[in-house]
Amino acid sequence: MPRGRYSLHDPHDHTPLGEEHFHCATGPSGWRYVSQVTTPAGDHAGSVDLTLDDLGRPIRVQLHAGSWQVRGAALDGVTWVRTDPTGEHATEGNVTEARAFTGASPAFYVALSRALRLTPGAGATRIRLVGFTSPVLAPRTLDQSWALVSRTAHATDNGPLQVDAYQVSDLETGEQHMVNLAGDVVLSAPGIELEDLDSPPSSFG
Repeated sequence: MPRGRYSLHDPHDHTPLGEEHFHCATGPSGWRYVSQVTTPAGDHAGSVDLTLDDLGRPIRVQLHAGSWQVRGAALDGVTWVRTDPTGEHATEGNVTEARAFTGASPAFYVALSRALRLTPGAGATRIRLVGFTSPVLAPRTLDQSWALVSRTAHATDNGPLQVDAYQVSDLETGEQHMVNLAGDVVLSAPGIELEDLDSPPSSFG
């Protein structure tokens, strides 16, 4: 069960946005990721609780940012309920063509790689997503393409570590970036740096 800490920053001007303290684990029925998000001053800013089934589908998503909350799952595409800070109003949403959720948390990169299960050199795959980002977790439907550029084994004290390099493209803006994953841990991505990890990443097999 890897535990660690990501630092978060603005991918354009590198302004610090805080940290995400996480733990995650694989199991016979899928994968779960739980984290607490803090501000640069160390104050609580939100949380992420994401559970995938063995096919990489989000069977439970719960996000908090400030006083906003989103709960969602893969149901008729993806379905969610967003609750306002007062707790008096909740709005439901559904996008039947979407396959998964996304957001600022590194968890979503792992989840998408698991759902797509790409092979190196196989070309890009298009996916429709519903994204939620701080501070108000407003939903946005977007299309991305993912391509697994390379899969490289790196020697470590605990044996070979397989690193997958993905090229992710925003199909609305044309912006591209690289995401490097090792098992269920993000090694690097725009706005994300792995700072601490207390045990090797888990392998999905």
